[in-house]
Amino acid sequence: MAISLYDVSVGSMIQTVGAVSAFIGKGRTWCQEAGINPDEVVDTRLAADMFPFSFQLLSVVHHSINAIEGARAGEFGPPGPKELDYAGLEALVADALARLKALSPEEVNALEGKDVVFRIGQGQIPFTAEGFLMSFSLPNLHFHAATAYDILRQKGAPLGKRDYLGAMKLKA
Repeated sequence: MAISLYDVSVGSMIQTVGAVSAFIGKGRTWCQEAGINPDEVVDTRLAADMFPFSFQLLSVVHHSINAIEGARAGEFGPPGPKELDYAGLEALVADALARLKALSPEEVNALEGKDVVFRIGQGQIPFTAEGFLMSFSLPNLHFHAATAYDILRQKGAPLGKRDYLGAMKLKA
């Protein structure tokens, strides 16, 4: 069985973004049950020199659906600033998941070999679409998803490894 660009990129993104959507929902429920305003989590950081929870979720979206859109456009840059509360972040992640699920294998596989330039500041880094998605966006997606998970765990949310893994691709 051959594995396609769609399988390794969008398939993985759907699993991870789906897991993030579920565990931030579980985090909100925990906050409400514990008498904590979920918006207090939005600015939480694992360490003083790390970006907050809100940035982690913005980056999950940026390195999933926005990465596919960037590969399609041939250009990708850093995420723009957004000020969202917990509910707004949940909605943003849910929208990204829905948009990922709407992509067809054919449209994503057609990106293979396409030039993509990552622009940051005055610099630019050249990739092919598959190199960009597999060596840049997917590792970033997993890093920011894990960091968002870790922030909720640090706050006390009852999450476990299965919450992070999400819906695995099991043999039928």
